[in-house]
Amino acid sequence: MTSPTLISVDRTALGAEVPRRLFGSFVEHMGRCVYDGIHSPEHAAADANGFRADVLELVRELGATVVRYPGGNFVSGYRWEDGVGPRDQRPVRLEAAWHSTETNQVGLHEFAEWADAAGLEVMEAVNLGTRGVAEAADLLEYANHPSGTALSDRRRENGREEPFGIRLWCLGNEMDGPWQIGHKTADEYGRLAAETARMMRFLDPSIELVAAGSSNHEMPTFGAWERSVLRHTAGLVDHISVHAYYEEDPSDPASFLASGAALDRYIGEVADIIDEVGATTPDGGTIGISVDEWNVWNQTRWNEVDKPRVFTGDWPIAPRLIEDDYTVTDAVVVGSLLITLIRRSDRVSMANLAQLVNVIAPIRTEPGGGAAWRQSTFHPFALTAPAATGRVVHPRVEGDTIDTARHGTVDAVDAVATVDGDAVSVFLAHRALDAATSVELDLGRVADVEAVVVTIPEGGDRHTTNSADGEPVAPATLAVEAGSDGILRFTLPALAWVRLTARLID
Repeated sequence: MTSPTLISVDRTALGAEVPRRLFGSFVEHMGRCVYDGIHSPEHAAADANGFRADVLELVRELGATVVRYPGGNFVSGYRWEDGVGPRDQRPVRLEAAWHSTETNQVGLHEFAEWADAAGLEVMEAVNLGTRGVAEAADLLEYANHPSGTALSDRRRENGREEPFGIRLWCLGNEMDGPWQIGHKTADEYGRLAAETARMMRFLDPSIELVAAGSSNHEMPTFGAWERSVLRHTAGLVDHISVHAYYEEDPSDPASFLASGAALDRYIGEVADIIDEVGATTPDGGTIGISVDEWNVWNQTRWNEVDKPRVFTGDWPIAPRLIEDDYTVTDAVVVGSLLITLIRRSDRVSMANLAQLVNVIAPIRTEPGGGAAWRQSTFHPFALTAPAATGRVVHPRVEGDTIDTARHGTVDAVDAVATVDGDAVSVFLAHRALDAATSVELDLGRVADVEAVVVTIPEGGDRHTTNSADGEPVAPATLAVEAGSDGILRFTLPALAWVRLTARLID
């Protein structure tokens, strides 16, 4: 047992409102995310449109609010027209981004209907890789104009009388990356994004637009890219994207567990650039940060082992791509990244866990008559999304610290809280690998205290995963003692993530 951790929450020190879009997800036409994931006509649980009802129920349970679609790298070569109209007349095409064959059996109509059933707001991405202003404008008109034009009437002929009413639009994807179809310099992309944004706003002033920021913090053009893009798009876009993935170096698990500190710095640097450009650019306005791809992902294995294998040979339909098996350790990291996103609600306007099903996802499936199940990372997200409402409170934490090779010294217990009326929620990640810690939590007078923990299951270890055969990594009740002095006392196991909820008493 380490020394006690003292946490105090000043429930009157209310910060930013937690945006509901903070709990978004991502569906890309990649691997088995769409086909053999959410859509599997041959499965016993498939509905009339081929979507799996068991997967839909898990998506609802996850509690995501927004879904980014249809990519990702995929969108930079995508022709949206391929995915509308009679299914038996849709073209089958080679999909270069992921070396696959795209059948186009799922397109805008099918996906929007599925997203509506799942309770998800669609965040649509337009192709600024092989296409540009005209094609983006056409898609917007098709999707959002009521009727009376060739494109809106085509939508109605295709079975959708009312507009889709899509409000969130991404202006391309990761255009700074040399791997991206149609890769561009910052000036090339910034100019194209500005002209596309201007045209789209002419057609529908009510939309919100997301400019593509750097693909990751380690890109050699990071910073310069954001400055250039924001100068081009000032007054035209509402958000700029951040993409952030983290993986464990087996020789340095402490740094992996401190990934939330890296994300916090990344967000802070982008926020500083937004402020810098806004101070010198007319009509800069307020730009939100859209962390529209984030997760744990073993990118080393993908780049060195799987990618060379995938990008050779045949062009399969829905191949297995980056179907990472997530561990207890991964779940704690995902929980701590959520803590960071909540803490930075003052600057982060939305975020999307990438992706939703099968592809580095909280939900996995097997084809044919196979099962669907929750990965370990499902639980911190599903427990946080409904509880992190209202305003952010930054707790004071006094306790042990951990020295990391990559991120310096961090608190062993990471914490954030939210207050919504008389409801308070506290989220904790215990990043120590080897020892439990006793916690004394001061919330003031509270009642109806409940706490759940995601940690190493009995008989398991930190590498334990869930599978079609069972889900040993699952939330469990955490015993909490409410003292007569108003202090809540409990023990955090080594490597654990906790959600504690209570009702405030004046």
